[in-house]
Amino acid sequence: MQARPSRLSCRRYVWAALILLSQLAPSTAAYAQGGHKRVLVLYSTRPDAEFSTTGESALPRMLEAGLEMNLDYYSEFVDITRFPDPAYQLAFGDFLRLKYQGVVFDVVVAMQDQAMLFVQTHRDSLFAGAPVVFLSNTPGIARPRNSTGLIHERDFASTFGLIRQLQPDLRRVFIVTGAARTDKAFEAAVQRQLQRPSASIELIFLSGLSTNALMERVSRLPASSAVYYVLVSEDGAGHRFHPLEYLDRLVKIANAPIYCWVDSAMGRGIVGGSVYSQRQAIERVGEVILRVLRGEPAKDIPLATLALNANEVDWHQLRRWGIDESRLPAGTLVRFREPSILDRYWYYIAGAVALLATQTVLITRLLIQQKRRWRAEEKLRRSEGELRNSDARNRDLGARLLRAQEVERSRIARELHDDICQRILLLTIELETLNRTTAGGPPAHDALAAARDISKSLHELSHRMHPARLRVIGLAAALGHLCTETSRAGIPIDYTHENVPPGLSSDLMLCLFRVVQEALQNAIKYSAAKAVSVRLIGNGDSLTLTIADDGVGFDVGEAWGRGVGLASMVERMEAIGGSLEVISHAGGGGTRLTATVPLYVLQSDATYDNTRSPR
Repeated sequence: MQARPSRLSCRRYVWAALILLSQLAPSTAAYAQGGHKRVLVLYSTRPDAEFSTTGESALPRMLEAGLEMNLDYYSEFVDITRFPDPAYQLAFGDFLRLKYQGVVFDVVVAMQDQAMLFVQTHRDSLFAGAPVVFLSNTPGIARPRNSTGLIHERDFASTFGLIRQLQPDLRRVFIVTGAARTDKAFEAAVQRQLQRPSASIELIFLSGLSTNALMERVSRLPASSAVYYVLVSEDGAGHRFHPLEYLDRLVKIANAPIYCWVDSAMGRGIVGGSVYSQRQAIERVGEVILRVLRGEPAKDIPLATLALNANEVDWHQLRRWGIDESRLPAGTLVRFREPSILDRYWYYIAGAVALLATQTVLITRLLIQQKRRWRAEEKLRRSEGELRNSDARNRDLGARLLRAQEVERSRIARELHDDICQRILLLTIELETLNRTTAGGPPAHDALAAARDISKSLHELSHRMHPARLRVIGLAAALGHLCTETSRAGIPIDYTHENVPPGLSSDLMLCLFRVVQEALQNAIKYSAAKAVSVRLIGNGDSLTLTIADDGVGFDVGEAWGRGVGLASMVERMEAIGGSLEVISHAGGGGTRLTATVPLYVLQSDATYDNTRSPR
């Protein structure tokens, strides 16, 4: 156990400090003779109390920032809670007198009532003539001469009101205070402010208990309870504690929510309260100190009453005890809130949403474009189908025209052969008889020669219009006769054939014959060729006909628009399911025509019908 120090031991400690400081006093006094502003701050609390540490952190920086000259800042701690003996207070006064011998303070600051009492008691001997700035917790306190200050009465009732609002089913509030003189003063203030708070709520003071007894009690509190921690700096067994460290013990074992009245308790496991902002109080005191240091008389600055309480709660403790945030009064500050996934990653979420929206727009546009493309493709397919049907009809019409042409040629050829040629033959016979009767006179002889020429021309014309010999001697031999007859026009024609399959249809033979016939006529008329070759070659899958010359050539593209020869040959080949390739260049190099008939045409009874070609 920790025993309370005796008066004798306190005096010994103080006098030992006085002797030590007596050696330092001259140098301290000498240092204080400069042109600095000198401020002495007296705290009622211990040095490690939250109010003291907050003041020592904020106040010097605030004063230095607000002054145009250097600052000599001093602070002392009355610590009445741990050293309540009056003898100690006397010794502490002697200690300050010796420590600050020769130092003239520009402002003496009394933080809270115990420091205020100390200044009033020792002012004449320690701080004569120095203006005083004080912070008091007692309304209506007497104002010393040449002083100004701030009044802040501790508010315990507002925290009780917050407890009732957060816990509607509340039945009991256990108020925890200690055994020290300061603790009891706080307890009295709580009792005074909470007289008859509610008929349905019982107030139970757990005051001056030993730590073990208190912990045992708060660990087994009944349902619908709350703990209001006021202050414990000394327990009933005489052990002294730092009030916040004692609170740390309490929150670990209590089975009910804990509340407090001061902001330094936030973040240590309490739910919250209407908390007193110690930093704001210190900042307000600093503002008044600066006014005095800048030359404003303290007695001319009116006293100010502060209201520095505000509702604050701990988000973690709300969740721990299942307290609904909707019960919080308007304006309540929720501290230590853990950001939600949306709060924590909203940059990423916003980016992902934007990306998703962009992708959605792009995908929608792609789908729309795809649908439009499908529609266009469907329209194109319909158009292609219609075009194929139109092309098929055109080809069918072309085949019919070619067939009709061949039929008409055949009819004309028969008429020429069977009628005109016979008549010319009779005329020739009669002319021969006449020629013998007139003994070969010139008129009869000339008429006979003319009749023979006409007969020959008609016979050749009949044969060209309809080569009847195709059906008798076949394609290869018929082409040979055609090449031989055409060679008599003066251009040598080299004709060869290989592997020509037998049994070719009459339409196929007629088509190839007409292609050779048209090509040779064009070569004789336009190519100025010196030689022409015709090749008819059969292989395993097709029959190929090639007509080539060494003439001047021509522009194939322009030839399509000038005549019908090429178009007629192409239509003939396409009508039987074959193809025709024409290679030629204007200015020389000759001309080469290649007609190809595939195997399936050779194996069928193909006629001038384009519907029999594969699609």
